[in-house]
Amino acid sequence: MNKTLALKHSLMVAALLALPLAQAATMAKPDYTAAKSRLSAEYKSAKAACSPMSANAKDVCIQEAKAKEKVSRAELEFDYTGKPADQSKIMVAKAESTYAVAKEKCDDSKGNEKDVCVKQAKAVEVKSLADAKMGKTISEAKTDASQEKRDADYKLAAEKCDAMTADAKSNCVTAAKARFGKS
Repeated sequence: MNKTLALKHSLMVAALLALPLAQAATMAKPDYTAAKSRLSAEYKSAKAACSPMSANAKDVCIQEAKAKEKVSRAELEFDYTGKPADQSKIMVAKAESTYAVAKEKCDDSKGNEKDVCVKQAKAVEVKSLADAKMGKTISEAKTDASQEKRDADYKLAAEKCDAMTADAKSNCVTAAKARFGKS
């Protein structure tokens, strides 16, 4: 069990490190709607497959189905929007889902063994959420840096316009504002 949770944590960290490299390809609204419907159908099917099971095995099965749906929905949302915030939501969904499944699996244990299992699952979740937050912070820093660069480029372009006169200056400033998203 320890190796499994450690492996999952390692995979989540690796995925987080790969996030900035990933290119989001946004999808069309009809494709998004169809994918949402498909995910709902897959969830219902996975949940129905748990029906013949009993006791904690059934609970674990249902939790795994919920986890898969939650992560898939987060991934779909990111594929649709391509927003860095939605990219961070994928990592959060994975961390929370992994914890929920691991915690449910701990119900098979008793006493101190169960307590250790739950604490270990929680530790992995906390680490994964911290990694997701780090990724979000990096993303926000990149956005801020990009905005600062754009502002600096605008100031440079506006300064170059100052050397011009009358209509040429006005046209230059208007073009610079349009180019760098200023109003």
